[in-house]
Amino acid sequence: MLSERAQILLKTLVERYIADGQPVGSRTLSKFSGLELSPASIRNIMADLEELGFIASPHTSAGRVPTARGYRFFVDSLLTIQPLEQLEIHELEEQLLFDSPTRAVTAASTLLSQLSEFAGVVLTPKRRAIPLRQIEFLRLSERRLLLILVSANGDVQNRILLTERDYSASELIKATNFLNEHCAGKTLEELRGAVYEDIKTLQGDIAELMNAAVQAGDRALEDQSNAVVISGESNLLRVDDLSSNVERLRRLFRVFEEKTALLQLLDIGHSAAGVQIFIGQEAGLSPLDECSVVTAPYQVNGDIVGTLGVIGPTRMAYERIIPIVDITAKLLSSALSHQTS
Repeated sequence: MLSERAQILLKTLVERYIADGQPVGSRTLSKFSGLELSPASIRNIMADLEELGFIASPHTSAGRVPTARGYRFFVDSLLTIQPLEQLEIHELEEQLLFDSPTRAVTAASTLLSQLSEFAGVVLTPKRRAIPLRQIEFLRLSERRLLLILVSANGDVQNRILLTERDYSASELIKATNFLNEHCAGKTLEELRGAVYEDIKTLQGDIAELMNAAVQAGDRALEDQSNAVVISGESNLLRVDDLSSNVERLRRLFRVFEEKTALLQLLDIGHSAAGVQIFIGQEAGLSPLDECSVVTAPYQVNGDIVGTLGVIGPTRMAYERIIPIVDITAKLLSSALSHQTS
């Protein structure tokens, strides 16, 4: 356990470093900590904190900077959150009022980026759990059909089908009517089971068409499930802590491009009860060693369906970023639940 004086000095050091971006010396700590300590006493406490791994001394300065361990202790034990004003919350709520989950999720990612001035990320809902409202076939050309899937919350997914032969308008209407008799209020997974049972009683090409449609629809929704929407990556180019190392920045942007590792990280936050913070190596991704990731799960009608968050440097204003992520998750939950009600 750190003494009260050590905690105050560590809190002051982290806050000054986040604000100024410069190593913090004993004179600054004496000025801002409110403690009446001699320079020698402050240096002794700083030496103890450095030995414990909470702070480090850059080679080019006599001051100290927080380590990942120092940030972790600060976030867990010393941080004073700055809640958003009610007017700010109302303004955020208005920006997430969209008539489809896709647009609401994209807006949430953009909002996180704009408010944090870092990168905003959202792990999209698993769409296969959303009931379908309608399925339709449209003939594009010979042996090319457009499959249209409309979910109960208004989201639309399209998929092109390449068929073995050309289908007449009456055949497409027959297949459409058959599927729509089964799809109302069912998820694609439920629909697939029901259709497979009834397909056994049908003949020839119609059965093949519906079988292909269900499989293609499954892929269409599955392709969109667990996707990661990212906004504001370019904001990180303006962060001195990250942009000073071009190779590190290149590896960070590769994570954004490939998304697989980022998806796995966000999936961890899927099971969290609230805001979760990964500092440096805690993320388990070496390109994020100089970054922090602040995440929170969001829900639809009480069920957690995805995760959102902010990716920025470890030197971020946690007291401001945490409530931004928390409120955005709650507002997105409300918006998506309202769409399905």
